Amino acid sequence: MNKIKLALLGLALGSTVAVAGECVSPEQPGMPEGAAATMEQMLAGQKAVKEFQAANLEYMGCLEPQLNAARDAAAAGSKEDEATYQKLEESYNGAVSKEEEVAAQFNTAIRAYKTANPS
Repeated sequence: MNKIKLALLGLALGSTVAVAGECVSPEQPGMPEGAAATMEQMLAGQKAVKEFQAANLEYMGCLEPQLNAARDAAAAGSKEDEATYQKLEESYNGAVSKEEEVAAQFNTAIRAYKTANPS
């Protein structure tokens, strides 16, 4: 019975890895130059950031099932499975970091815009 479970887990992980290739990390949007931007450019930047965030959430959602499967397989003890898990975890954490970076950059642009364009 254990051999069957391991074989099925291997098949599941193998198909999950194939799905990993289908998970596409979104490109970071360009940021408006806050101090020199127009209101329209700032609004376009805001829209681009929101679209990036939605695409990034979709990317992380795509990674989650394979991350969970790889974690479970790594718990079974294979070094190859642990390496796969670590790569997936790095990809997921990188996506979180990228989103935080984009938000910070846009907030900086907003502050610069407000400083250059007081009400």
